[in-house]
Amino acid sequence: MKSAMIGCLRIFCWLAWLLPVVAWAQVDPVKRDLIQFGYNQPVEGRAPLSGYAFYYHNDPDFLRTNTTLRLALAPTYLDSELGFVGGLGPDTDFGLGVAGGGFADNYNEIRGGKWIEGESFDGHGAELSANVYHLFNPGQLIPLNLVVRGAAHYAAYERNETADGFQLPQNNPSFNFRTGLRWGGIEPTLFPALAMELAVWYEGQFRAAPGTYGYAGDRSVEPSSHLFWGSAALSYTLPESRQNFFVRIVAGTSVDADRLSAYRLGGFLPLIAEYPLSLPGYYFQEFTARNFALINASYLLPIAPDQRWNLLFNGATADIDYLSGTEQAGNWVSGVGAGILYRSPSDKFKIVATYAYGIDAIRSSGRGANSVSVLIQVDLGRIHSPSFNTAQPGRWSGWNWLMGR
Repeated sequence: MKSAMIGCLRIFCWLAWLLPVVAWAQVDPVKRDLIQFGYNQPVEGRAPLSGYAFYYHNDPDFLRTNTTLRLALAPTYLDSELGFVGGLGPDTDFGLGVAGGGFADNYNEIRGGKWIEGESFDGHGAELSANVYHLFNPGQLIPLNLVVRGAAHYAAYERNETADGFQLPQNNPSFNFRTGLRWGGIEPTLFPALAMELAVWYEGQFRAAPGTYGYAGDRSVEPSSHLFWGSAALSYTLPESRQNFFVRIVAGTSVDADRLSAYRLGGFLPLIAEYPLSLPGYYFQEFTARNFALINASYLLPIAPDQRWNLLFNGATADIDYLSGTEQAGNWVSGVGAGILYRSPSDKFKIVATYAYGIDAIRSSGRGANSVSVLIQVDLGRIHSPSFNTAQPGRWSGWNWLMGR
């Protein structure tokens, strides 16, 4: 009885403390109050907890009409930005950001379909940033934006269930630079009715304390890592039947990537990041890639006259060039899923339950794996803009120790 009560307490605490690190890429002109929750549970094997829970508040008239406060709040992490509309000219906004808290820089080692807890560790961080957003085509229906971001970041690492002989990376100050062009954009909501995006990005990470770590220095933190990626996405809803189609293609490459900076693919959590790199049926961040190409697609089919109930079908396939030391058999992986979505009459509440199958997942029983997901969205206000542009939340954390892991 006592152990059952402790287990229930851990589950409750974990649900209260899930977080992503959220950082949107542009001064948002729309007033918003959103609560987002997502949880992905594999059926086979042991995997890190995977999910997000955060409250997003945006006030376009904070203090003055040209000042916007953006606040993303999760129980152990705060990300904020004070944006100045027209701060650097009529079509150029400027923002100053502050972020910090626990478990944002966690790292989980997954190789060959196994979560290796002895080579995983917790990470905590803090960040100061400056952001510039320039609009090239004011007055046009589809905005074309240049985003430039510089951030000073500090990461501190500590053991979780890490093996005694495994040396942690040094606590590391870094400077991160990101820039990109985005035409269009997608709102931070579950299955937006209408959206399109074409974007190209570069991100550089420059570490002040590079070096080796692991077992006798068998892996390294590079002095600098460079990521390049592009995205094309389209979401469209048929006017009469209200069927919704969503397709996203993302491809990326890197130079001198390491385990702490490489691309991570896997799981089905559509709002864990701007580019969540989802693969239904797999562990969250199961694959570590130097280069990749990924296609995601989903289809919503209303099954009730009022369109409150919808069937959801989704799938993804990816070609992965693994980071050295994380390889597994097979570079091409695919997953499929299905579920049901309920939305309230006012569209202020959505809940989605899905089942997914990872066709090429490596597990102890052979190829193939199953998982389930729950997604919830609560809109405390009302979303009006179909052209909101988000940016990469960047990191994720789950409290493994609360689940006795």
